[in-house]
Amino acid sequence: MMPAMTKQHSTKDRLAWTAARLFQEKGYEGVGLSEILSNAKLPKGSLYHHFQKGKSDLAIAAATFASREMLRIIDDAFVPAKTYEDGMTTLFFKCAKLFDLMGKWNGCPVSGILLSGPRNGAFRELSEAIFNDWITRVATHAEKLGLPEPEAQDRATHLFVVLQGGWDLARARQSSDVLREMPKFLRAAPA
Repeated sequence: MMPAMTKQHSTKDRLAWTAARLFQEKGYEGVGLSEILSNAKLPKGSLYHHFQKGKSDLAIAAATFASREMLRIIDDAFVPAKTYEDGMTTLFFKCAKLFDLMGKWNGCPVSGILLSGPRNGAFRELSEAIFNDWITRVATHAEKLGLPEPEAQDRATHLFVVLQGGWDLARARQSSDVLREMPKFLRAAPA
């Protein structure tokens, strides 16, 4: 989901990318600031320069960073599609490839960062906003591909729920094939 980081990227982006990756692997509570800094190969001062509230600000930046990547993946799946079903299928295949690249244990980066962290109203609100952005992006593509607005919204919401559940089932089975099979369940589902 996330591109490789290089020293050419800004310090802030390197911190957000590293935090997103580590939070996704270990959850919010499973990662300390020193581990993030060590993995990013940055001094402690750089963290507080960019993220004054420390870990909570970094978690918000990491989730936002991960969300931008998911929106890019959604666009990459739907922009060249001729039909909604083509775009949906491509999205699941892209997510299956991502699942394989990520090591088969990692969950959704947004959930891993924001919903596994402390009970924090800002985290919950941001996770809701991010998930709504993903659904809206899929619905927008669905409308461009000819679905009427209410149906586009319903199908986008359904796709999101199936993707989240499919990802968890793929983790449990340790198989990206689960994600590749999800489009057939969406096509078979009643409207």
